[in-house]
Amino acid sequence: MEKDKIFEEKKLGGQDFKFGEKVVQVFDDMVSRSVPLYPEIQRMVAELAATYSMEGTDIYDMGCSTGTTFLALDPIVPESVSFVGIDNSQEMLDKCEQRFREKNIKRIYTLKYADLNGTVSVSNASIVIMCLTLQFVRPMNRQRMLESIFEGVIPGGCVLLVEKVLAEDSDFNRDFIDFYYQMKRRNDYSDLEIARKREALENVLVPYKTSENIAMLRQVGFSQCEIFFKWYNFVGIIAKKGI
Repeated sequence: MEKDKIFEEKKLGGQDFKFGEKVVQVFDDMVSRSVPLYPEIQRMVAELAATYSMEGTDIYDMGCSTGTTFLALDPIVPESVSFVGIDNSQEMLDKCEQRFREKNIKRIYTLKYADLNGTVSVSNASIVIMCLTLQFVRPMNRQRMLESIFEGVIPGGCVLLVEKVLAEDSDFNRDFIDFYYQMKRRNDYSDLEIARKREALENVLVPYKTSENIAMLRQVGFSQCEIFFKWYNFVGIIAKKGI
């Protein structure tokens, strides 16, 4: 796994963060060092998806990146379940395809390029995973995306949403962000790298409060919502469609 040194090398001229070829090469290291308890989040998402998935349905991963979640799911969900990976980075999809071939994935799967700010078609889904994805969708498009997902989820199916979030109270928010940067320092990111990445993400990653995410999920029709993971300014939510 190549080490993430993207923001150590140089200032990127004020450019917004993109999931291009350079990021793809270091992506797995980047998320493991930038997202608190990332291996445990992946384990929990896989565990929940395996619990609630249904025979003969599809599991969607919106923003599937390099396929880490699917690789964790493959040994534990029925063979009749198909994988549908969607990403707006062709470089990510190419890396995902490469990893699937290396791991000799046998089940039916489809990898699709799509702009997640546009119309994304979902059908026959028992599980839709959005792991650190919705935060990159423009706010004006988020509810429309969730409405499309809700329509494509079968009764009893679930959405698994993991997001970076704002605290409900601004005083806590400042502390939580500071704790988050301390975590990144412990994972060998310099203050310069942290500042450069923060600048690159400023107009790209727009976090909501946990309550706002849950309100959106309920508004589009998910009748049951529960927090399954929380670490300062990161949250995991499971939302279930009624039968």
